[in-house]
Amino acid sequence: MEPCESGIEDGNAVMAWRTNNEAGFDFMTLGSNRRIPVELDGAKLVSFLPEQTGDI
Repeated sequence: MEPCESGIEDGNAVMAWRTNNEAGFDFMTLGSNRRIPVELDGAKLVSFLPEQTGDI
């Protein structure tokens, strides 16, 4: 496990960096947040999961 992953505990993080692709950057998310990376036509975007409610 990477140091950032082990130190995140109950938190959330987004890591972004410059890279040689069409967008010029890449990113990843850590933690149990509602944001997840998705690829759409070669572009990496951020998708939001539905909010969790107590009513199931």
